[in-house]
Amino acid sequence: MSQPWGYSCQGGLNVNLNQLEMLKQPGFATKLKNFEVDPDGGYRRVSGYTLFGDTLPNSSNSVLGMAVYADGVVVCSGTGIFFSTDGEDTWLQVNRASVDAAGDNYSTFTGRSVAARTSQGRCTFAIYEGNSDYGELVICDGVNEPFLFQMTGTGGLTSRTFFAKEITVSSTIGPAYAAIHDKHLVVAGASAAKNTVYYSGTNDIDSFSSTGSGSIVIEDQVEGLASFRDDLIIFCSNSIHKLININDSSSIAIVPITKNVGCVNGGSIQEIGGDLVFLAPDGIRTIAGTARIGDVELGSVSRQIQSIITDIVSDSGYIITSGVLRSKSQYRLFYSKTSENPTLGKGIIGTLTGNGFSWSETQGIQALGFASNLDKDGVEKVYHGDKDGYIYNHDTGSSFYSGGSTGNITATYQTPDFDFGDIGTRKTLKYARISFSPEGECSPTFRLRFDYENTDTPQPEPVEITTIDLPAIFGSSTFNSASFGATSDPMERITLEGSGNTCSFRISSEDQKSSYAVNGIYIDYMPTGRR
Repeated sequence: MSQPWGYSCQGGLNVNLNQLEMLKQPGFATKLKNFEVDPDGGYRRVSGYTLFGDTLPNSSNSVLGMAVYADGVVVCSGTGIFFSTDGEDTWLQVNRASVDAAGDNYSTFTGRSVAARTSQGRCTFAIYEGNSDYGELVICDGVNEPFLFQMTGTGGLTSRTFFAKEITVSSTIGPAYAAIHDKHLVVAGASAAKNTVYYSGTNDIDSFSSTGSGSIVIEDQVEGLASFRDDLIIFCSNSIHKLININDSSSIAIVPITKNVGCVNGGSIQEIGGDLVFLAPDGIRTIAGTARIGDVELGSVSRQIQSIITDIVSDSGYIITSGVLRSKSQYRLFYSKTSENPTLGKGIIGTLTGNGFSWSETQGIQALGFASNLDKDGVEKVYHGDKDGYIYNHDTGSSFYSGGSTGNITATYQTPDFDFGDIGTRKTLKYARISFSPEGECSPTFRLRFDYENTDTPQPEPVEITTIDLPAIFGSSTFNSASFGATSDPMERITLEGSGNTCSFRISSEDQKSSYAVNGIYIDYMPTGRR
């Protein structure tokens, strides 16, 4: 007599639990590459990315950082800083000769000779809202003085007005990190003063000598800054602090959050879900959790992917950048090397669900710069750039790129090995019903493997899942019961063959077709004997 068994896809990637523990939570995945976790359940193959326009900001120079600004994108590449609204027109280089406090409009700006910096490091950004149309964008790179860029007006570039200048902090110090906090520009991470935090005058971000300005020294090397609620969070190599009372010279102070945990890379710091997340030596952490329990391992929210985190942390050659996709409640962190082909770029996706973060991996996205923000109309804009200098509309289309040429998206979802509650009984599988939601034409492959892929056990051939007209849903189905509650068959049915004591399932694709989601799997099997 056949028996039913099923599970829903939830929990995300888990490479930390052993097989026995995985059986208690069958929705976990042992491989989840180029899939993302849906906050409401299910695993969706990620979207691709498309070229942002058809020109390069700076002729094949590696992207050093980028920011969404003024209904366009600012890109640091090579030794220049560039701006474009659509990528179609020639990129406007905004760091030019003789930029000063007098300001420049478009006509005179383009008439000046281009004076690129002699060198430029990895760039960080901060936007001071102020009273202008788009606020004032501050760029720090760890080499040069902070660069201020401001734009007003709408429409094409010729109808806008630009202003740019360099900001002197202290003896031409070039800080690496910037944040806007309580009407101050705060910078840190200068090579000559790695443990000093500088703050500008009150509501006077381009002056570090006016009223309200100053500096403060920390007993650790600064790795990043973030304004969070009422405090400025200062991330250091081996500790984390907060700067309080910045507007009161008599009570301004540095207060330790922890002296036992630091930040590996400032490019990992993001705000999501009412908290700050960052990459620590032991994993992705939150400020709230770290402040509450210090260096205890439970402060990490990425224990399910600890081996991946260990790889990232142990290799200092990785360039790390990150961002937030608000529409999907996702934190995305990318790590790659400029020496590698862009197709080898890697990343992790943390989707914030009701049970915390659920994780997956990406491969094929080399994001040396990543930017996400809302434009003036509230539309989320997301971009990334690679070592060849190309800029992409992130999370769009159905293909990946390398050097501007389209490429396949290789995606894999692998389940744990299931024993259906009885490891000693051999099972003959009859059929599977897959809750499968296609977004267009697609043809992923379903593969069944018995007994941990034991070579002594015959293994069935893979089966192609054909595109169906309407997304399949569970309806009122109930797992682990003899029947689903739905009146019709809402799932893709696949006839199975073979037997074993345990089995696992893999759904994969390697193409440039539409995305799809796998929400759950129902299996009908027959016990056929015991060992």
